[in-house]
Amino acid sequence: MNQPLVSVVVIGRNEGQRLAECLDSINNTQIAGGLEIIYVDSNSHDGSPELAEQRGAKVLRVIPKRPCAAIGRNAGWRESQAEFILFLDGDTRLHPDFLPTALQALAETPEVAIVWGHRRERYPERTLYNRVLDLDWIYAPGITDFCGGDALMRREVLATVDGFSEDLIAGEEPELCQRIRALGHTILHIDQPMTDHDLAMTRWQAYWKRALRAGHAYAEISQRMKNTAFPLWVSECKRNAIHVSVLLGMLLGALGLTVLLGDPLPLVGLVLAYGFLIVRSAYKARWKCRQPLTLLLYGVHSHFQQVPIALGQLGYWYNRIRNRRQGLIEYK
Repeated sequence: MNQPLVSVVVIGRNEGQRLAECLDSINNTQIAGGLEIIYVDSNSHDGSPELAEQRGAKVLRVIPKRPCAAIGRNAGWRESQAEFILFLDGDTRLHPDFLPTALQALAETPEVAIVWGHRRERYPERTLYNRVLDLDWIYAPGITDFCGGDALMRREVLATVDGFSEDLIAGEEPELCQRIRALGHTILHIDQPMTDHDLAMTRWQAYWKRALRAGHAYAEISQRMKNTAFPLWVSECKRNAIHVSVLLGMLLGALGLTVLLGDPLPLVGLVLAYGFLIVRSAYKARWKCRQPLTLLLYGVHSHFQQVPIALGQLGYWYNRIRNRRQGLIEYK
């Protein structure tokens, strides 16, 4: 059998029909040189490994003591044979035009190690969470500091940096990208649809946990990278702390004045001030969307998510002081 040009590594756990659609989208993609599909399963109990085998994927099973996406991705690419590795999550579908376009970008620019495109939500209309978080996936095309979980990478570069860091429960892709950038390579975001994603978020608890996970990743990655050439998320951690302090300070100040004065006017001022911040954030994000209601919801999300993100950062430091490791924070 000839060596494939691209190995597609899909990771998942109990994705069910979403995994079937993911694998079908890969099988429907045609490129010169051929594809190999590797599915890495993290202890599913819904028949996902058997489903993947039926669709022609090579199946690997991992049951780590401390689960994380990095373990699955490393197992997949190390088992693969191709020159280029495309990483996908099992709840995504691959756009048929992404691989040809991304491979051309890699061929034209040798210093580019990673190419990624646009990920969007498949069903943004189903829940408010899907609708708002869909905008979080939108980045301007060009050279970027990092990529997400869906990306096409050069195998030789992955091997040079020894893949993903398996001691991270989140943020493993951005951390990998900084080590790759330190070697003189670049990360390219192309203006091309790449995947659609089924977040399937219907519960408040899931939204909260997702932001907690992000806060933990910010804190852990920033500490790891703070003394390197690319101190990723150090500024973001500081901004989050300031942001939350201002929001809570405004709330406590308004409540205190209301009690002291016996007048609800400070609370009215607080609502107006929060409203101004929300509208300002919505206006700044207008390049991502043209729907006013969605932008307003995104403005609320931009500020409110700072609270669980800050708590996620505090959780990281609490565990670090106690010399403990945070387990996987699952929100699905």
